[in-house]
Amino acid sequence: MLAGDPRAVARALSLVEDDDPAGASVLRAIFSKTGRARLIGITGPPGAGKSTLVDRLTREIRKEGKTVGVIAVDPSSPFTGGAVLGDRVRMGRHFSDPGVFIRSMATRGNHGGLARTTGDAALILDAAGKDTIIIETVGVGQGEVDIAGTADVSIVVLVPTSGDEVQALKAGVMEIADVFVVNQADRDGADRLVQTIAANQALRTAGPEEWCPPIVKTIATTGEGIMELRAAIARFQAHSAPTLGGRTRKRQEYRLRELLSHRFLQRLERVLPAGELGRVIDRITAREIDPDTAAAELIDRALGTLDRSPVPDPRPE
Repeated sequence: MLAGDPRAVARALSLVEDDDPAGASVLRAIFSKTGRARLIGITGPPGAGKSTLVDRLTREIRKEGKTVGVIAVDPSSPFTGGAVLGDRVRMGRHFSDPGVFIRSMATRGNHGGLARTTGDAALILDAAGKDTIIIETVGVGQGEVDIAGTADVSIVVLVPTSGDEVQALKAGVMEIADVFVVNQADRDGADRLVQTIAANQALRTAGPEEWCPPIVKTIATTGEGIMELRAAIARFQAHSAPTLGGRTRKRQEYRLRELLSHRFLQRLERVLPAGELGRVIDRITAREIDPDTAAAELIDRALGTLDRSPVPDPRPE
């Protein structure tokens, strides 16, 4: 896997995605060899042309001689639990390119636009030597903000329609953008959408040293604007370079908290008698106990303590 063998990389990704204990062993073994790749997150509503944009951006990065890993998060199949679209139907032109590795991942019920193991998959591609890793979110709307805690640069893709998409997304995904892309820019309303995004950005106070997300117009189907998008990404990376350590630390904190939540729930389900969690939910539904009290009691049982006193703030007054 460390040598970049695609079959070994695919096997490692499957172990991690299936929550196999061997996957955790792989991650422990490779972690010290990660941190070199740059992660690009691409998000936006369904139908914005994200996959075509990823395809074109991958081609542009390959022209620079850099290797690329693509993680495409797809909806889960209601029958198999796997990715509905799958990597066989996307980015077909790159299949024969040994410098590109494409993986589709199912959300498996996870919210926020990513699969729970997307960050782990990025670590594997990083360790396997990919210079750039592009993560394409599932495209579910304004709750899709997890990408900001995973990628080095977040790109929000919008398309000109009725103009309501900016209003709908303004409270969520719009705030995470480092770069905006107005795709399908040959359609009516593209300039109006650019103006609406710019006006929305102007309402947010920004100091002279702060990054103002640029708006790049693209036509992904023809490749128009992709070089400009690549240049915008490079400018952001140069601008954020002095604070990259801080951003990386925030990403690690985000991932640690996510893992703690997942592992704690796993531990809780192991220590509780079979069906106990369901019975507690039934009691909450019947208004016999409130959710806060139920959660506190379950935590006490998992930790084996009745001490629910607040943790003191370690910072000096």
